[in-house]
Amino acid sequence: MARTRYTFNTKTLAYEEHRRTIGQKIFRFFLFLISTMSFSVVLIFLAYTFLGSPKERVMEREIAQYELQFQILNDRLDHLQIVMDELADKDDNIYRVIFEADPISKSIRQAGYGGIDRYAKLEGYSNSELLILTTKKLDRIASQVYVQSKSFDEVFEMARNKEKMLASIPAIQPVSNVDLKRFSSSYGYRPDPIYKVKKFHAGVDFSAPQGTPIYSTGTGVVIKTRRSKRGYGNTIEIDHGYGYQTFYAHVKEFKVKKGEKVKRGQIIATVGNTGKSTAPHLHYEVRKNKRTVNPIYYFFNDLTPDEYETLLELSKLPNQSLD
Repeated sequence: MARTRYTFNTKTLAYEEHRRTIGQKIFRFFLFLISTMSFSVVLIFLAYTFLGSPKERVMEREIAQYELQFQILNDRLDHLQIVMDELADKDDNIYRVIFEADPISKSIRQAGYGGIDRYAKLEGYSNSELLILTTKKLDRIASQVYVQSKSFDEVFEMARNKEKMLASIPAIQPVSNVDLKRFSSSYGYRPDPIYKVKKFHAGVDFSAPQGTPIYSTGTGVVIKTRRSKRGYGNTIEIDHGYGYQTFYAHVKEFKVKKGEKVKRGQIIATVGNTGKSTAPHLHYEVRKNKRTVNPIYYFFNDLTPDEYETLLELSKLPNQSLD
């Protein structure tokens, strides 16, 4: 209940009840209303500025969750990029080498999507940098997947058209080499067993008892069989086509003759100790376009990756040839 106010009337010398006019009442009402509204606005402003609405807090949690998911997605894209790089490396250095195809250029493999305005729609947000980075990674990997897919299609087509070539490449070891125990000397400069000086050894030696079967390492035609008591002793040469030839030395007994067609894995001779040889063994060479190459690089058809790594390590050990 409002208190009654009194004022002293100097004319009547008496206290009289103070009554507000209609205008005063209206003014006070509007003054109270404006003050209340101003206070409310300030209170709401402070609350939304420093406290945030429940809806805003929910949205902030969702944004934080999205940022975390984008970070996880970026990590997965980085891992996928590593896998793509490994596939590209195998494609260029193994598959395309086997089929004697040129590797795909780095500029083509790493080509991205063009257009400077491609990511313009992602700009202007608080997390634009993260969004653009993720989108660029995804676009780059998608481009590389497309290029790799086309490359594999090309390799598949070459494989289908070069079935004969694959059968002709010397791709196995010429003697049965259980646990790689028969590998005795590798390609490169090695001490000569007789003259005791370093000489270039153009092939690899496989130590084995006399009479051990020797296999043709690829499909081809026997172009020469030669008997001799000097140098490489009894030898066989096979032309596999596509620039490949193989040479087998110090053999004991021939199982094929000149002009005969042979298949990979067919027995062509037996291990001997003929010519300038210090122990029964097979001297084996691979020639590509009339130049000797390291035969170890062509033993990929009958060795596991672990066995191949072991053979490479054995080839690095210091030893001497047997011829």
